[in-house]
Amino acid sequence: MIIQQSVNLKEKSFPLQLQISFEKVFQFYQKYLDDKDHPFYNSAKEIVGHLSKYPELIDGFTDESLLTKYKDQIDLALDGLFPEILTNNEIKAASIPFSFTTFKISNRFKNIINNSGDDYHFSIRNFHDNELYIHGCVMILAYCYGYNIDLKRPFFYDIPDVNTGVTKHYRVALNGDFADIIPTENAPKITEEDFRLLLDNFNNIEVWKEKFPPNSYIYKGFGIMNLFDVTQDETLSSLSNSLLRQDHNLIGDLRKYLREFYSIKDLKLGFSIFDAVNIKLCETNIKKSDSLILEGKTVVNCKDYFCDGIMNNVFIKHEIVTISDVEKYGKSTNQNSFYKDLKSKGIQSIILIPIKATENNDLALLEIASPRPYELNSINQNKLKDIIPIFEAAVKRNSEEHQNILEATIQEHYTSIHPTVKWRFYQAAENYYGDKFKGIESPKLDDIVFDNVFPLYGQADIKGSSIARNDAIKNDLSVQLNLASNVLNNACEVEEIPIYDELMFRVEEYLIDVKKGLHAGDEIAILDFLKRDIYPVFNHIKGINSELEKSVDIYMDRLDDNLHVVYEQRKAYEESVTILNEKLADFIDKKQEEAQAMFPHYFERYKTDGVEYNMYIGQSLVQNKEYNSLYLYNMRLWQLQLMYEMENLAFQLKGTLDHELEIASLILVHSNSLAIKFRMDEKQFDVDGAYNIRYEIIKKRIDKANIKGTTERLTTPGKIAIVYSQDKDAREYKKYIKYLQSKNYLGKLEYLELEDLQGVSGLKALRVEVLYKEQFNEKTTITIDQLIEDIKA
Repeated sequence: MIIQQSVNLKEKSFPLQLQISFEKVFQFYQKYLDDKDHPFYNSAKEIVGHLSKYPELIDGFTDESLLTKYKDQIDLALDGLFPEILTNNEIKAASIPFSFTTFKISNRFKNIINNSGDDYHFSIRNFHDNELYIHGCVMILAYCYGYNIDLKRPFFYDIPDVNTGVTKHYRVALNGDFADIIPTENAPKITEEDFRLLLDNFNNIEVWKEKFPPNSYIYKGFGIMNLFDVTQDETLSSLSNSLLRQDHNLIGDLRKYLREFYSIKDLKLGFSIFDAVNIKLCETNIKKSDSLILEGKTVVNCKDYFCDGIMNNVFIKHEIVTISDVEKYGKSTNQNSFYKDLKSKGIQSIILIPIKATENNDLALLEIASPRPYELNSINQNKLKDIIPIFEAAVKRNSEEHQNILEATIQEHYTSIHPTVKWRFYQAAENYYGDKFKGIESPKLDDIVFDNVFPLYGQADIKGSSIARNDAIKNDLSVQLNLASNVLNNACEVEEIPIYDELMFRVEEYLIDVKKGLHAGDEIAILDFLKRDIYPVFNHIKGINSELEKSVDIYMDRLDDNLHVVYEQRKAYEESVTILNEKLADFIDKKQEEAQAMFPHYFERYKTDGVEYNMYIGQSLVQNKEYNSLYLYNMRLWQLQLMYEMENLAFQLKGTLDHELEIASLILVHSNSLAIKFRMDEKQFDVDGAYNIRYEIIKKRIDKANIKGTTERLTTPGKIAIVYSQDKDAREYKKYIKYLQSKNYLGKLEYLELEDLQGVSGLKALRVEVLYKEQFNEKTTITIDQLIEDIKA
């Protein structure tokens, strides 16, 4: 059975003359003729003797009609390659490469063809004449010149099955062990320069035909073609899944796939969005760092950034552009900004893939890059052809996901609806719209109130923050005034004008005042003085000579670009506070996820100079879980453990910050349950009822409390203060403290009474020492489950 395919190389130009030959089969069997004891001897003798009678089968022929004439002889020669025991299982055929004419096929292959229908034309999917020509050239480059080019696009047959009505997909594997490639006298010799030229001209078929003229090489032999059913793989493609699923790791997964796809272990991948309206590149919707072009930038003006070729091909024609040699590109563009950024990132070859897929006509730009030149080129760019449609679908999906993320972020950060209580808001909304549907005039939203919940409050306050901030302001003002005095002093040496002395006198007065201490309005007065009286003089001084101009520039360079004041000590302090706050907030947020798994509860956190938080737990907060007081006790133990861990986290950070900040920790215990209500005007929860207001008053004033009979503050670094009003609460917390002391977490315990606060009296406190760990690791802290198990033990 001979199957003629749609490609007829006799009617088309091709670099290879295809000669069918079984010489390599003849040589394989001929080597066994000298060993009569070898099991292949008898069959080898028969096949060699048989083929010897038909020299054209060995010497080669181009007339395909001889395949029919010598069918029996060919079948005998190839029986070893088509064992009868596998003929009903393997999808296999001997073929003429590139023309894809097949002869001697397995029974299973015959059945597939017989079931394909009369209208089916046996042809490879998505494969064109020019690509076929270039594939022939690439084979010549590898076989004759040792240039191996990665052009391993898979070949597929899509063959219908009329019995099932389903089109099945088969991947093709070709074996070229039974062929040779021989240059003719008309074959130009390929140089290194020719090879590089070809790498940059995959789409220029004329260049390939110049280097490999038609019929300039001889392909002598035949090929073995194996087909594998990949219908399921095609239908449920792993690539499609990774690109189209809702997954935050999209870029990471795609980078991993493309590295395997191109066999480039350090391949880089970027993704950005082209704003078609403003002609600029905007940050990617996934992550800032996922754009190779925009890394460290927010906006790039395309017209000033790219060359005209990229602007025209990528952003106007929406065509893929490959730069195989970045250095060569740099020379041709006079080292434009795009080249400089690629070079600074170690990129030596890059593919830019425009994808127009979003509803607002924005253009997604996929960036695939390699640190080596010519590793990405116009040839292996072509490998992307089959997966571009999946990229387009992924961009559209990602745009929708990004919108969902924005909405979720707004829900999380700009409203007070905690996930634990969201069910009650949905319930209220359902009631509201139900009333509207019933025609009730002026329906009202339900009050959101949760009764009988137990509060837990804690704070980790940065100690001495007001003093430290004030000192930073004083230091910055002193620096700025001294710099101004230096400029005036330098000016006096060049130009003796009394006004300089008078201004220096006023500057010195301000310096003395700053050193004594700042009062309200002092900073504004000093800055107004500098702006009103000093800066106009500076403008005059700059014009006297270059040295004085340099002196003024030194002053101006020390000023913050946005605030226009010396902002060095304050900036260092604020940055230290920000780092500590972020660390503490991130830590408590992660630990909260663990606590929510024990029993859902309401949680809210605030960042000030430190972190404070409110928690409420109780039956009314949840729908489908039964509350037990055990959960409250576990939560209190968890809270004490949490405060210990936050103390250690702050202690570990202390030496890494510009300002060595310390925190003082506080827990407020409230024995009785209370009610909380969502305040519609403030969009947040607050305690409900006059009696419960006392709890809020204590929260606001307790960190300023002194120990009774002293001027010592209750809260102090290195200790956790636990404030209570009923002795039963002290007994409960002493058990927790004793447990944590047994683990060498906590040390000495103090029993304290507190001075009366305005409107609050009778408060007491436990204050326990924190034993800091040298090797504290926030990622390996004890879990709430471990705490509970330890207590049970």
